Amino acid sequence: MQALWMILGSFFFATMAVGIKIASASFNTFELVFYRGVVSVIFMALVLRARGTPLRTRVPMMHTWRTVIGVLSLASWFYALAHLPLATAMTLNYMSGVWVATFIVGGAVLYGQAQRQGPLMATVLAGFAGVVMMLRPTLEQNQLFAGLIGLLSGLGAALAYMQVTALGKIGEPEGRTVFYFSLGSAVAGLLGVLFTGLSSWSAASWQALAWLVPIGVLASLGQWCMTRAYSRGATLLVANLQYSGIVFAAFYSLLLFGDMIPLIGWAGMALIVASGLAATALRRRILPDTPAEEH
Repeated sequence: MQALWMILGSFFFATMAVGIKIASASFNTFELVFYRGVVSVIFMALVLRARGTPLRTRVPMMHTWRTVIGVLSLASWFYALAHLPLATAMTLNYMSGVWVATFIVGGAVLYGQAQRQGPLMATVLAGFAGVVMMLRPTLEQNQLFAGLIGLLSGLGAALAYMQVTALGKIGEPEGRTVFYFSLGSAVAGLLGVLFTGLSSWSAASWQALAWLVPIGVLASLGQWCMTRAYSRGATLLVANLQYSGIVFAAFYSLLLFGDMIPLIGWAGMALIVASGLAATALRRRILPDTPAEEH
């Protein structure tokens, strides 16, 4: 069941990316981060109120670390998007799954349990190979610094996901984790807007304006699904299934923007799907699910 949460979260994030692509023609990056954060804060506050979940937490520093590293990762990814080819920036960010697998397997080696994690690690690497086949990244010599920043965005995302897992293990509600990350995103976006200024709303297209609220809601739903998946599921399996977002994004590009997918792209897509199915099967055989507590 937790695997489905990650797939659903990837779908929400891919749909949100469509909105960002349309809205970015009228609003700069910091504005989009700010508007997304504000809408997410309002949406999650209403959800938490309806569910009777208090905002007060026993572990404020854990939320602070998750929020800070998550926002820095997001900012690094946006920098990479601005200075690298889109495919390269996305590939470096999606290396988060490889980083997560490295952390997990490294810990397993220390505790003498590497043989249990090895097959799942292989599926993560296979999924990432599918991502590379679909996106076919390139990097020029004058883009090495931006490439390093993009690599750090993936590392930061991996650290944030590991912190999400830690918050779930101690019983923090997923909605509260998403709320504090949304709040941090809004604050970071606001600071950026103070330096860059606001775009003119009168010059924005109605399509861009219409996407501002859905972007925030979709970001909240995607973060919630991802948080639940990492909090309650097998981390390596979830890291692999995160690549499904590339598949959803590819179909959106094909259907909405007329982008053609070459044969190697379809092969990469098939590899991503196959690695996800293999990871799910291995998860059930090697590490049987245990009932998760509701919190």
